[in-house]
Amino acid sequence: MIKKGYTQFAIADTNNLYGMIYLYQTALEHGLDMIIGATLDDTHNRKAVLLVKNDVGYANLCRLITQRHTEEGFDLSKALPGHLDGLVMITTNRNLLHGYRLEDTYVSLGPGSYSLYRWAKAEGLPTVANIPTYMGSPQGHQLHRIMRAIDLNTKLSRLPKDELVPLNNYLHSREETRDVLPFAEDAMDRTLEVAAKCQWRPDLNNFVFPESNDARDFQKLKNRVYLGARERYGTITDRIRDRIEHELITVKEKHFSNYFLIVQDIVQQSPITCGRGSAAASIVAYTLKITHVDPIRHNLFFERFLSPGRKDPPDIDVDFPWDTRDDVLNYTFKTYGDSHSAMICNHVTFKARAAIREVAKVYGLTESEIGIVTKRLSHLWYVSDPFKELATNPLLSDLDLQDPWPEIIRNGFYLAGFPRYLSVHPGGVVLTPDEICSYVPIQRAPKGVQIIQWEKDQAEDFGLVKIDLLGNRSLAVIRDILADVHEHYGVDIPYWKLNPHEDLRTQELIRTARTMGCFYVESPATRQLLSKMQTGDYENLVIASSIIHPAANKWIREFVHRLHGGDYEPLHPLLDETLKETYGIMVYQEDVTRVAMRLAGFDADEGNELRKVMSKKHKEVKLRDYCEKFVTGARKNGVADDVIETLWEMIMSFSGYSFCKPHSASYALVSFKSAYLKAHYPAEFIASVMSNQGGYYSTFGYYSEARRLGLKILLPNINVSEIRHTGMNDWVQIGFMQLKGIKQIALEYIVAERKSNGRFTSFESFLRRMPELDQSDVRILIKAGCFDGVEGMEARPRLMWYLYQARAGQQHREKPVSLLELNGRNAYYVPNIGAYSQKTMLMHETDVLGFLISRHPLSLYEKLLQLLSYVRACDLHRYIG
Repeated sequence: MIKKGYTQFAIADTNNLYGMIYLYQTALEHGLDMIIGATLDDTHNRKAVLLVKNDVGYANLCRLITQRHTEEGFDLSKALPGHLDGLVMITTNRNLLHGYRLEDTYVSLGPGSYSLYRWAKAEGLPTVANIPTYMGSPQGHQLHRIMRAIDLNTKLSRLPKDELVPLNNYLHSREETRDVLPFAEDAMDRTLEVAAKCQWRPDLNNFVFPESNDARDFQKLKNRVYLGARERYGTITDRIRDRIEHELITVKEKHFSNYFLIVQDIVQQSPITCGRGSAAASIVAYTLKITHVDPIRHNLFFERFLSPGRKDPPDIDVDFPWDTRDDVLNYTFKTYGDSHSAMICNHVTFKARAAIREVAKVYGLTESEIGIVTKRLSHLWYVSDPFKELATNPLLSDLDLQDPWPEIIRNGFYLAGFPRYLSVHPGGVVLTPDEICSYVPIQRAPKGVQIIQWEKDQAEDFGLVKIDLLGNRSLAVIRDILADVHEHYGVDIPYWKLNPHEDLRTQELIRTARTMGCFYVESPATRQLLSKMQTGDYENLVIASSIIHPAANKWIREFVHRLHGGDYEPLHPLLDETLKETYGIMVYQEDVTRVAMRLAGFDADEGNELRKVMSKKHKEVKLRDYCEKFVTGARKNGVADDVIETLWEMIMSFSGYSFCKPHSASYALVSFKSAYLKAHYPAEFIASVMSNQGGYYSTFGYYSEARRLGLKILLPNINVSEIRHTGMNDWVQIGFMQLKGIKQIALEYIVAERKSNGRFTSFESFLRRMPELDQSDVRILIKAGCFDGVEGMEARPRLMWYLYQARAGQQHREKPVSLLELNGRNAYYVPNIGAYSQKTMLMHETDVLGFLISRHPLSLYEKLLQLLSYVRACDLHRYIG
């Protein structure tokens, strides 16, 4: 764009502002001025470009885009009235131009628009040059074709031409534009007139959150904090009071009192939560019971969460039990209204290997041909010459990558990083003082919730304050165990008071890595680390919860070596105290900030910004600037270049998945709670883990763990089992939920009937009391042994046959077969089998098939086949020779 002589441009994506913030930030980095706008179309094939002049215009544009996505049969001619204030409209549609002869309405001129230009002159309407730009140069058209083919799930050779933009829809220089519009010099000059009208730009130093009375809300917050502090600590010492006052000053200066009050209101909807992320470093959040880790005891750095110089909004993440999270979301939307709340979206982009696969498909290659190449490409990064790099890759050395593979691979790498589709963020919610669609366009996700058009980074950069409300299965596990413990033993354990840091049985369980089923520490890698560490204390578990992640993972062996007293030299004497807690190794995200401050002269806000920039998707320019600042500052402090290089490599590793210490401490606390409950109430623990469809392993894995714990596994029982698994003392009772294929409504029906009218005394009584139950569900109950307690295990085949006869008798209004005992052998009373037999017979189960075959003529062939299928289902073939 700069090469073609432009200093200004306008974004005008069709029906969206998905990339507005990213593109605006990129424009600023390159010294360009970006005008905000969008192209809107409707179901009547009308189209108009709308550019923003001021605040009112931006709000109107967001509302119009929202209408476009939420209203069926969207009609521009009906939507525009009342929404054009603050907007410049540019269109080729003559009906729209006739209907809105406004000062800020222009006729759009592009290729082949001479007749439109003459019409505009005759009508006295101003024209403006506007050649749609979909690519930087004509070479980009092939990638456009590929993306359209992927979207339409077709081959390039079959791609309809009307699905493509014209080849000349690329960025034209002024000279090229003059060649396209030689008759409209005035229209080219008028672009400057339009640009001068459009002065609105996003304010990236603003916070958007429901308005409040600052003085009143601050006093309410302060009162609640001190009330919570007395409940948490008992006695408020000077140290506690100083920390509270320090944080409250910052909260008041940043006008965030209402934010804490709203989050507390949401959190109070569930008694079991886990506030995590950097917010766990706040004593204000701790006293409000938003978080549960004591930031004073565990030396958590408040400025990691909030500081006077921090430009981005705070972010509190709260986990709820997985099966009640949606209820919390519904409460939030109901309380603050659909018009003032929505969820954040995710922009799912193409990854390199998936991009290569998709490109190969539209080139017409078969799945087998594609798989030969892509299954070997487990990790692909952006490289300067992808085909050359892959051609020399040892994984592909035996492949002869002939045409069109070179072109496919190059296009796949170009495509990597492009948006593919939208999804819903796992829990990000934004609340606004005015209607949310005046800040950002919204649309409905397929699951029905409202989502904004930005993902979390753009939302935060614009100033939308996000609250993460997430689901966590382990919290449901803990909730159910605590309820069972209270019911079984009369022991009441309040969740927020459960802090078993000093419990010896819990520490021993963690030290010996017997943490299967425990939140976040049950994976093979984590259990292996715990067994090597041989420490069961909370502080080292916090380190283990963070170092296991990719950012610090390569330092695990060195960490274990140092943990057990191994000698080591810090990378630099200045870091000896800074990283003392983690044995000289960078483990937490805030270690990036601390190292940059201590070694390179960064201030706290610069260090925090460095940490934050690394996690962004579009970070290259800013990160380069921070790298230069880090190198320059470290050299001033006498740090050798090889040490600087090592430290920067460690810092850059945190651009991957990593934890801050408050987040790790919050997760470690939930891990400790889980381990405590496993150590003291193993039966309830295993049952609850399986009932909540448990963690890292299959249900069979948890059965095995139960046996290792000395617990007895009791099979499903029609008179004992609940829907969920249950456990007490030394046994675990398998619940009905474990039966595959049975309907949930059937299970609820069985349990309700049993509670209302007592136990089932026999299989016959079960069928009599449960006439509406589907036959397929009853078969599953029989096969699972649910009736063994009332009929015996050996009766399963007989019950299957009886079920068939009973239900067949109901259908034909015949008396069903009765179960009898004859000299200890199972027998059937068989009345009037069909129309061909008038006999009533008493026979052993293995004689039934022979009787039917000998007594019924060939005309009953179909009926016999049906009976044979039931014989197989009942396992009777094992008895029949």
